[in-house]
Amino acid sequence: MWRDLVTGNYEDYALLGDDDPYEECYQWFWTSINLDETYPKEFLEYLNELIEDIENGRVELTPLYKNLTEDLE
Repeated sequence: MWRDLVTGNYEDYALLGDDDPYEECYQWFWTSINLDETYPKEFLEYLNELIEDIENGRVELTPLYKNLTEDLE
């Protein structure tokens, strides 16, 4: 919806002849924002730190298949 709004591609948003396509697209865009999941800044910073730790080798990863085969033995 954001792409449609900024590119002017909102003619498909008008359902009735009296509807303003821009206004419909605009309203649907803001309605859809409420549907998006948002995460706290602290959680996103934690994920970034974890990625850096993995890339720098400070955290050792264990492949999932290794755990599964060990559990089966």
